[in-house]
Amino acid sequence: MNLKVSILIPCYNTDRWIAQAIESALRQTYPHKEVIVVDDGSTDSSLEIIKGFSDKIRWETGPNRGGNVARNRLLELSTGEWLQYLDADDYLLPDKLDKQIQFLRHHPNVDVIYSPHITEELSEDGIRHTPPALSDLPPPHDLWLLAIQWRLPQTGGLLFRKQALVDINGWREDLKHCQDYDLYVRLLRANKRFAYFNQAGAVYRWWCSGTVTRRKIAEIYRDRLSIQDAIEAHLSASGQLTPIRKDALNQARFEYARRIYSWDKQWAAQVASAVKQKDPHFEPSNQIAPGFYRQLYKTIGFSGAEYVAEVKRKVWK
Repeated sequence: MNLKVSILIPCYNTDRWIAQAIESALRQTYPHKEVIVVDDGSTDSSLEIIKGFSDKIRWETGPNRGGNVARNRLLELSTGEWLQYLDADDYLLPDKLDKQIQFLRHHPNVDVIYSPHITEELSEDGIRHTPPALSDLPPPHDLWLLAIQWRLPQTGGLLFRKQALVDINGWREDLKHCQDYDLYVRLLRANKRFAYFNQAGAVYRWWCSGTVTRRKIAEIYRDRLSIQDAIEAHLSASGQLTPIRKDALNQARFEYARRIYSWDKQWAAQVASAVKQKDPHFEPSNQIAPGFYRQLYKTIGFSGAEYVAEVKRKVWK
């Protein structure tokens, strides 16, 4: 039986990249596929480019309502049993679907196949490709731990059984940031079955379209902390909050506190204090703080250690 895959591309003002994304979908060597694009009210030339693909794809446009609204509309329009989401500024390698479907034939009961992605960084110095995410972590994987550590692949690296997304009501339309991790966590909470295929087939393009505002950064970290709280609540209620997972949650929160400190010292102190309340014996790991900082933290606490670290950075500039 031939499994049909729907390649789903949400688009908003990405005329620089959208043609490559669609072409990479059409060039998939796996034959049983459809390509659907939803334009989320673009004001650049994205829609004209999309229309240029004529009947090779299905497309739809409407007012700008947000990425997750577009993703849910794509879910509604899809007719495949399996779904490949592809952001409009990313692209797929030609055999991505072919290899994952071959893997699926040997693992027919899974709901999500997750594979590494390649990051393509664009800078003034040119293009740089980083090694595939997860390539340094042999299976079996603790998926909850990977979610806590923010180490799961970018959305393009996954292949979803459509019914699995239908079962959890798709993407959360009220969430502005971290939509992929929210989706992964809800799939895990629903006991959907994940399987790891170790070959990268998706390229995640890392670029900056302009200055990121402090307000947006704050929104991102609030959403991240909210997702960590949801993970902890579920693991605690289900008896799965192991010491390793609990420490990972606190390490993640402490790392966020360190990042937040540079622009909101009061909020950062609150996050760090909450970590200490959860674990009075907490110590930051050497992955998120150097040795001199960890010693300062032991003696003068979070705010004191951050103050000294900030002064040290200014002196060494």
